[in-house]
Amino acid sequence: METEGVPGDELGQVLATLANPHRMRVIAALAGRREYVSGLARELGISRALLQVHLRKLEAAGLVASTLEFSADGKSLKFYEVVPFRFVLTPESVTAAARTLGPAGGRED
Repeated sequence: METEGVPGDELGQVLATLANPHRMRVIAALAGRREYVSGLARELGISRALLQVHLRKLEAAGLVASTLEFSADGKSLKFYEVVPFRFVLTPESVTAAARTLGPAGGRED
């Protein structure tokens, strides 16, 4: 995902998603590797329930992807990994994105 040509509503969602420190830590932990939820929760020192909330938001913003796999003993494991992205924010890229904002400027926080 690149910033050039990103619709304003999508850019706003990505920026709002990354504004949370927990989600930034999740991206950092997953950089260059994939991990299942329980392992990632232990590594980050947060509950699986809280981690699931953050992973859903990261996935909705298109920043991580998940795959469901089964272990040898039949347990299901949901693995997450970072989707490659690159954002270069300049006044020009923000202006271009702002021109594509939906009614009321997208989501309100």
